[in-house]
Amino acid sequence: MGSATLIDLRSRRGGAGGGQPPDDQEPVLLYARRKQIYPQLVHGRFRLIKWAVLFSTLGVYYLLPWLRWNRGADAPDQAVLADFAGGRFYFFGLEIWPQEVYYITGLLILAAVGLFLVTALFGRVWCGYLCPQTVWTDLFLVVERFFEGDRNARMKLDNATWGFNKAWRKGAKHLVWLLVSFATGGAFILYWHDARSLLETFFIGQAPVTAYVFAALLTFTTYALAGTMREQVCTYMCPWPRIQAALVDKDTLTVTYRSERGDPRGAHKKGDTWEGRGDCIDCKQCVVVCPMGIDIRNGLQLECIQCALCIDACDAVMTKIERPTGLIAYDTDENVIRRWMKQSAAPFQAIRPRTALYAAVFVLTGAIMIYGLATRTTLELSAIKDRSLPYVELASGQVRNAYTLKVVNKERTPRSLTLRVEGIEDAGIEIVGDGEGAGSAHVTAGPDSVDRYRLLVTAPRGAASGNSTIRLILSDAGGTVAEATTHFLAPEQ
Repeated sequence: MGSATLIDLRSRRGGAGGGQPPDDQEPVLLYARRKQIYPQLVHGRFRLIKWAVLFSTLGVYYLLPWLRWNRGADAPDQAVLADFAGGRFYFFGLEIWPQEVYYITGLLILAAVGLFLVTALFGRVWCGYLCPQTVWTDLFLVVERFFEGDRNARMKLDNATWGFNKAWRKGAKHLVWLLVSFATGGAFILYWHDARSLLETFFIGQAPVTAYVFAALLTFTTYALAGTMREQVCTYMCPWPRIQAALVDKDTLTVTYRSERGDPRGAHKKGDTWEGRGDCIDCKQCVVVCPMGIDIRNGLQLECIQCALCIDACDAVMTKIERPTGLIAYDTDENVIRRWMKQSAAPFQAIRPRTALYAAVFVLTGAIMIYGLATRTTLELSAIKDRSLPYVELASGQVRNAYTLKVVNKERTPRSLTLRVEGIEDAGIEIVGDGEGAGSAHVTAGPDSVDRYRLLVTAPRGAASGNSTIRLILSDAGGTVAEATTHFLAPEQ
């Protein structure tokens, strides 16, 4: 490998010693006052991908509450709805009850592990393309460019004295920002109430108080985070830049400046030779297009969101000066080192211990959820034994226990059900207020409802002793069965 240092990993600001900075440099601060960043519009394949993601994700967010899904009479017809009043979460044909909140837990696990997997493979692509902070900041920048122009025009406008031109442009920009922010907060509350009904009542002051509170909260946070704070959110407020450092390794694809090809860098005139120098002409186009205001040539940094706009900017410059593209590209740390050592680049290793582990957890969690949905029952039964009296001895010598039954019918039609008991021979069942039966009883479950019944189970003399386990079995004419196991108490024989 040789004794020469291949890559200087020392701090660029703290000097080689890592202690106090040199006298001619300012100390490194844990927090810096925000400096306005003016990212320049760039064109290229990664910018096209970001446009596609921007408009598709915003389209889904704003339009999804308006999609309809026919669930029958007396049921909400909004395709996606978190109905807290009715105790249901609807997602197209899927209806989640409160006791099935574990499905939500499963989705959260899938989201987290999926994010771990993608980060281990491709770095912070979530931050660069799909994070709401990134998406809405991009949208706000579209509005900003519309009223104030691109980078140079915005800088010139900010440095100009206040007049009519500056006032109307700034005022119009902030007005549209507020409208976008309000639309964001307004769309959010539509997921928790029927969209059409809420729209009819919201602007006349008859909507629920929570709708106004959350609409105002989302309006304020969207305006503040995407309009005025922007990169500060990613640098100081979001924990993900710190977490992702534990998820990437030397084989992770990240946006990389290929310094072995670009250095030594410097200005280049047409007709000059390229011998003895790198391809980087120090034009700083990679810096001016960066929404975080960093220089990718300084290496992987906490602030970098891996949006790859610097790749588009650099490729455009390389094409213009007739040099190969890819001076800035998605690459691995392993290949950077290999090229410094004059070795050929290694193929991308997608399957590694950590990626295999994340993928396995993702697949296992998904399989469990699919199995749960495939075997999900539409009928549930639970029994709670009365605690007031362990049992009652009747004059005939029989022993009686009392229970509260809860019958859950997830179908949209009423059901006639038959109840029987197993575990005690010749036990009798009495549904209080709904008839009697010897060994069986009939109950009715309303459509999409939870019904409660008072149940009395009576055992003949000597049929039970002490603490016996019994099974309550509920079935309908179609063969659907629900069971509940409980205890029957009797005097010791």
